[in-house]
Amino acid sequence: MAENEDGQERTESATPKRLEDARRRGQIPRSRDLSTAAVMMTAGAGMYFLGGQLSGNLHSLMRRGLTLTREQSLDPTHLVPGLSNAALEALLACVPLFGLIMLAAILAPLALGGWSFSTESLMPQFNRLNPLEGFKRMFSMRSVVELVKALAKFGAVGVIAVIVLRNDTNELLALGREPTAAAIGHAIRLCGQALIWLSAGLLFIAGVDVPYQLWTYAKQLKMTREEVRQEMKESEGSPEIKGRIRQVQQQLARQRMMADVPKADVIVTNPTHFAVALKYDDKRMRAPIVVAKGADVIAARIREIGTENQVPIFEAPPLARTLYRNVEIGQEIPSSVYVAVAQVLTYVFQLKAAIKEGGPKPDKPMVEVVES
Repeated sequence: MAENEDGQERTESATPKRLEDARRRGQIPRSRDLSTAAVMMTAGAGMYFLGGQLSGNLHSLMRRGLTLTREQSLDPTHLVPGLSNAALEALLACVPLFGLIMLAAILAPLALGGWSFSTESLMPQFNRLNPLEGFKRMFSMRSVVELVKALAKFGAVGVIAVIVLRNDTNELLALGREPTAAAIGHAIRLCGQALIWLSAGLLFIAGVDVPYQLWTYAKQLKMTREEVRQEMKESEGSPEIKGRIRQVQQQLARQRMMADVPKADVIVTNPTHFAVALKYDDKRMRAPIVVAKGADVIAARIREIGTENQVPIFEAPPLARTLYRNVEIGQEIPSSVYVAVAQVLTYVFQLKAAIKEGGPKPDKPMVEVVES
């Protein structure tokens, strides 16, 4: 099992942040064997299928280049321009094939790891100049694997090349007896066919190399449990900071809640353990809502603020407990307590009217609630 400098085992898979950091540094999985096989396969297929067109263009170029008048053959200034024009025409004739090869060279690496451009990978790494590090790389497991892959590629290419040459010997020898145009096209197709067979062997090796590269990449980015914990702290914040943030948020929420207590119509109490402030506006609300609630110290503060602002306090322990446990601040009361809350609000509104008009005070209702 891989270990870091502290001796801790790297047993955890790389986190998304670590993978993103590695990509930013230009560290992504790549398979040179896959790229080589793709380029060779594309070149072979291009030569095989575009051989007729390419041979026709090259044959015409050869005829024009070797067809000279007596004056042209004796003119020393004709050779360089003629050679330049021939080179340009040959390049233009090969543009379709070169375009396919270039496209394969660009797209093949993207199949494994995707596109990545990193300026950090362009920076010089002076640790690579260390001879000891160089010896470590020479005798590492990766070097052994690369050596085995090189021998496998050499063996596969060699065996396939022998088989292809043996099968195509008669056709290769017959090229000299064919007309020039036909021979050029035939030779290009034979080369393309040979490249296809050779790249097929390389594709087999790439099929083994790609999973190995993915496994090696994942192994290199493995993390220790301490590194995972440290990264979580950096990305999400330490428990102490998160606790402090929650504490501040709760404090702000309590302050906003306390500011709504003077607006309440009634405060239902336990009488000491719980306090729930209710407000009802028949023009804007379908049912009364809870504007503040609390237990123990907070309940005492709600009662204190209510007393200071002349908000009626109604003692109904079962109703106070039910509202505290089942209704959040800003929510409407449930239908199960409609009757009980209606009795309380009716009493409060009648009490306010009696005090204002000097009439008799109403009798306090007996509120019954089935606690849930």
